[in-house]
Amino acid sequence: MRQIILYVIIVILIAGAGWFFFGRSGNNETSPAAELRSAPEFTLKDYEGKEVRLADFQGKAVVVNAWAAWCPFCLEELKDFALLQQEFGDKIAIIAVDRAEPLGTAKKFSDDLGVTDKMIFLLDPSDSFYQSIGGFSMPETIFVDKDGFTRGHKRGPMKLEEMRRRTQEAFGL
Repeated sequence: MRQIILYVIIVILIAGAGWFFFGRSGNNETSPAAELRSAPEFTLKDYEGKEVRLADFQGKAVVVNAWAAWCPFCLEELKDFALLQQEFGDKIAIIAVDRAEPLGTAKKFSDDLGVTDKMIFLLDPSDSFYQSIGGFSMPETIFVDKDGFTRGHKRGPMKLEEMRRRTQEAFGL
């Protein structure tokens, strides 16, 4: 009898944890119509060591993606972000923020994918950007309008079609 009760408690705890982490928002994303919040400011370095700030993109729509080489979902997603950047051209800026990995690891990953020169890659050694957006899944992406407000936050991977749709909805493109 004790063993059955223990199993029931474990099942309830697992189900509760699953609901807490995955079920509360239904699809792990915020709506573009959600309350506008200022995007978290950051100053990070690119692969060449140049400092880049979110404020540098004031007046432009920006998609900021948190990724890491150890993330299996990031492989296809970074390729799709490169295609999205090509498709929208100078109407948007796509920034890929690596989560606390050394330059060699991040650059080898993006070089191997053939996307290093197709968007902006930044290094975040302290993982401060991911923390500032309340990250808990991988990858995570925010959509920042030309005035610096977050127009959407996607938790988890996206395919090109969803990226395109969310970009059009967030920025009216």
